[in-house]
Amino acid sequence: MRKGLADIAARRFETAHADAIQHIRGDVNDPIPYYLLARIALEHQNYVKSGELFAKARSLAPGNPLYTAGHAEYLVTVGQQVEAMRLVGTTASETIDDAITADTIGVVYSRTGFHEKAIPFYQRAVELDPAPANFHYNLGAALQFAGRFEAAESAYKAAIEREPDSYRAYSALVSLSRQTPEKNYLAKLENLFEEHKADPDRALHIGHAIAKTLEDLDKYEESFDWLVRAKRGKRAAIGYRPDTDVELFSAAAETVGESAASGDACSGASPIFIVGLPRTGTTLVDRILSSHPDVVSAGELNTFAGLVKASAGSSSNLVLDTETLRSAVSADLARVGHLYIEETRSLARGADRFTDKMPLNFFYVWLIHRALPNARIVALRRDPMDSCLSNFRQLFATGFSYYNYSLDIDDTAAYYKHFDKLLAVWRRSMPSSRYVELQYEDIIYDQENQTRKLLNFCELSWNDACLRFHENPAPVATASSVQVRQPLYTGSIGRWKKYGDRLDSLRRKLEIKKNV
Repeated sequence: MRKGLADIAARRFETAHADAIQHIRGDVNDPIPYYLLARIALEHQNYVKSGELFAKARSLAPGNPLYTAGHAEYLVTVGQQVEAMRLVGTTASETIDDAITADTIGVVYSRTGFHEKAIPFYQRAVELDPAPANFHYNLGAALQFAGRFEAAESAYKAAIEREPDSYRAYSALVSLSRQTPEKNYLAKLENLFEEHKADPDRALHIGHAIAKTLEDLDKYEESFDWLVRAKRGKRAAIGYRPDTDVELFSAAAETVGESAASGDACSGASPIFIVGLPRTGTTLVDRILSSHPDVVSAGELNTFAGLVKASAGSSSNLVLDTETLRSAVSADLARVGHLYIEETRSLARGADRFTDKMPLNFFYVWLIHRALPNARIVALRRDPMDSCLSNFRQLFATGFSYYNYSLDIDDTAAYYKHFDKLLAVWRRSMPSSRYVELQYEDIIYDQENQTRKLLNFCELSWNDACLRFHENPAPVATASSVQVRQPLYTGSIGRWKKYGDRLDSLRRKLEIKKNV
């Protein structure tokens, strides 16, 4: 088990696969190789096979919490958070005496937004087995999302002590605080990049950390050059096709049609969807709203997307794709709405009003309106140059293909233009009582009036706590986990102007005059 997991963590998949197959030939009833094969399939996004293998491991050892927790992690990955929470709940009440099991339970709680529940299990994993670096890294991430930054820093450093080239831990450390000439990891990071530049994922993480450091040191043009260098290999490795995204935007626009009032739609529930490009203020608005005593943040849920996929019955192995959106038009969206409310109840901690801030839900705006006619949809906008730069600067999860456009600045510009056109479709089609667009810069410069506008739109009473969103103690599991615990600041507005001629191509793509 330990060797197999170590091989998988090191991406030695062929070795892990061969060992597992050999083990099955020796003992067909041992659950361990099926569990390892399930994890390999999950890493390769072969979700059908992964689910079958996790189920096989559980069937061979039904009382073993490790296989139950592993299956729950798979369910979270494919969007079945409620079932994942049910499964992991059956193990969490037991005394966990295995570090891998404790860590896996922590992962499930983290990925369903319950970071406060994840932390004790990560701590238990470290207590049971302090050797693995990834246990400390996972603990650090949960502590960071919970706002416990000093403890998170200690956990990340503990990961590096055990794995000196732990690129994820270095990347996380750099993200925690502003790097200074006196305190930074630049020399170490540059050495790591040179050592691992042939590995697209490692180079991407390390290059981003270098770029963030250089930006903190006011070396913006060098920072941009490092981003280009870091992302180039990953883009080549995945073979990104911009046409796929173009087709996706077209399919989303084509969903507009039948009135939301038809059928037995779930008209009583009124969740609040916060949508938009990443890094454009979605987390800020989520924190403002969830600071209201009547609202709970359910985090970034892929529940609606998963239900649409199931209802559409499309054949692809992707949750969001052109085929699914086109099939969804004739799906039973009223049932999708009812199921959405049912499945999010536990994730929203039982609250009647809750936010779902999955940015990519901007593709589903009309479908959301048909499924949940009383839902409010808040779309965030930001200056086009800053929007594209912020997406290009962001290190997205490498296993999540929907943000592949951010690996190239010109691709990002093209994506933004299609996003802008899609939102114009929603503005023309959606009732103003259900859909509103907010400008990030307006919130920064006119906080109280924009907050009042937001609360009125959501039919929420005024509450001063919404102005003190930075005091909200709830966990934040996004790239803004540090920033949103501070009062509003203007430093990120017009950031693009600091990059000199490096963004001339972006400016031309967006058709923005040079003297802006």
